[in-house]
Amino acid sequence: MSAIAGVRPAGYTVVRAGRARFLLHRRAAVVAVVLALLLAAGALAYLCVGETFTSPVEVLKVLTGQPSPDELVVGTLREPRMVVGLLVGVAFGVAGALIQTVARNPLASPDIIGISQGASAVTVAAMTFGLTSYTVLPYVSVAGGLLAAALVYVFAWRGGLHATRFVLIGIGFAIALRSVTTLFMTKGDYLVAQQAQIWMTGSLNGRGWAEAAPLAWTLLILAPAVAWAARAQRTVSMDDDTATALGVRLGRVRLGLVALGVVLASVATGAAGPVDFVALLAPQIARRLTRTAQIPLLCSGLLGALIVVVGDLLARRLFSPTELPVGVLTAAVGAPYLIWLIIRSRRPGGTS
Repeated sequence: MSAIAGVRPAGYTVVRAGRARFLLHRRAAVVAVVLALLLAAGALAYLCVGETFTSPVEVLKVLTGQPSPDELVVGTLREPRMVVGLLVGVAFGVAGALIQTVARNPLASPDIIGISQGASAVTVAAMTFGLTSYTVLPYVSVAGGLLAAALVYVFAWRGGLHATRFVLIGIGFAIALRSVTTLFMTKGDYLVAQQAQIWMTGSLNGRGWAEAAPLAWTLLILAPAVAWAARAQRTVSMDDDTATALGVRLGRVRLGLVALGVVLASVATGAAGPVDFVALLAPQIARRLTRTAQIPLLCSGLLGALIVVVGDLLARRLFSPTELPVGVLTAAVGAPYLIWLIIRSRRPGGTS
């Protein structure tokens, strides 16, 4: 630890907690605080705005457990849905950051390289065969996401993981798995197909504490692994020769980061459906805001939550009384950004 004070990169400060000392990127810390404040404001607006407007004072009374005439609207209808949105956004944001780090490509988000499509295909298959419980579907989605990621990883591996091959094979699997999903929807019961179609757009409609609980437990259990991943990111950002010379087992570290990202993306998909482009947008915006060498996981998670919560608020109110799935709004914003990334990657000096 004593070496930390002696070798301190520009932009970092040393934080002491008892005998422990660690480096903190100052700009990333400021951005994280600002994002947390914006997320708190967005969550408050989410609970206030709806068919009827609830004052912030009454919302705070409900949140602190005080008696309020708006308990039903805020505490029963809006709060559980918002909590699911927060957790889904955090999971997608962190998952996108991890997989983009391993692939070293901003296009490598779970919804582009087939992981969300794998989770969707297995989930829709389960719904077709009569399994419609939203407390079980997240676990089914995890199995589908892991299977899709394993296939992409195996087919992309050629004595190492090449970023471009990883992304291209992932895009191919995404297209194939989308076809499998459509096949299950056409072969299944008409009502189940309609339910699956709504789920496929990525929606928080009807979500509540039953969906929030398994998602919250998963994030809580995986918190130590995410802390490890924040540190392990530095090693996979090095070139292969340097990392190997330092004794880093790159294959195992990459596999661990990908597995963690797949589980997070899959469990979020199981709770709300494939909310497109959140995992693509959040890490890249976070990296540009913080200007760090690695994609910051905390800021990516906060941005993911902010995108989903504000997106769902706008989706509920823009065409009121008709409510749009939040996935429609994120796709409307994310698709132009994806096109911009692809065009930028073809220019000299593009980062993709």
